[in-house]
Amino acid sequence: MTLGQTRTTGMARPPRQNGGSGWFRRSGPVRRCLRYLGLLAMLVIACVFAGFLWFADAVTSLRAPDGVKADAIVVLTGGYQRIDQALGLLRDGAGGRLLISGAHPSTSPKQIRRTTQSSADLFKCCVDVGYEAIDTIGNANEITRWIHDHGYHSVLVVTNNYHMPRSLLELRLIDRKTDFIAYPVINADLKRKAWFTEPDVLRIMLAEYAKMAAASLRSLMGIQQGNGLRSEEEIQQESARPAR
Repeated sequence: MTLGQTRTTGMARPPRQNGGSGWFRRSGPVRRCLRYLGLLAMLVIACVFAGFLWFADAVTSLRAPDGVKADAIVVLTGGYQRIDQALGLLRDGAGGRLLISGAHPSTSPKQIRRTTQSSADLFKCCVDVGYEAIDTIGNANEITRWIHDHGYHSVLVVTNNYHMPRSLLELRLIDRKTDFIAYPVINADLKRKAWFTEPDVLRIMLAEYAKMAAASLRSLMGIQQGNGLRSEEEIQQESARPAR
C-alpha cells in the first residue's frame, strides 16, 4: 500500500439514507397518504375555482329578454328595484298576474304600491303579495304553490342577476313542469367592468356562488332541508314588527 492510500477493504459501509424509517419513510404509507391528500386538495381547489368562473360568466352574461310573454310573473323580494321592474312587466302585458314573494309581514300591499308609485287598480286586480317565504327555498315553495293554485304553465322570474341561478335551481327542483323564464334585474353591467376588483361586488358573487354550490350539492345528495316558510302564527307576530 502506497503512502496516502486508505485501506477500505473489509470496512463496513455506512447505511444508506432512505428518507426515514418505518411509517414515515419516503415510500411509507403516511407520506404516500399525505401526497394523495395534497393532490386531492389541489383537485378540489381547481374544481371550486373553475365552478366560480362558470358561475361568474353565467351571471355576467344574463340579459333581460326582449318582448317576452308568459302566463304570469313572480318577483323575489330583496329591493324595490326588482318590484319596480316586475310591475313594469305587468303593465306592459308580459304576464297576466304578479306575485311578490317573500315580503315582510309588516309591509302591506298599500305600502308597496305607494313606494313603487303604482296604480291602485293594477294592485287590486292583478298583484298578490306573499308573506310566507323567509329565504330562497321558501320563495320556491311559495311561488310553486301560487303557480299550481292558478294553473299557470309559464312564469317570468324577476330577481337580481347574481341571485338568478340559485332561484331557478330551487324552483326547478320543486316544479319540473313549469317553464321558468329568467328576467334578471341588472344593477350594473358586470360584463363591461372589472367587477372582480370591487370588494363589495366580489363578496356578493363569492357568497352567492357558495350558496349555489351548497344548493347543488344538497340536491345531488338528496339532503332534505326546511321549507323556508313562516307559519300563520309567525306571520301574525311579525306583522306587528317593523320591516328590517
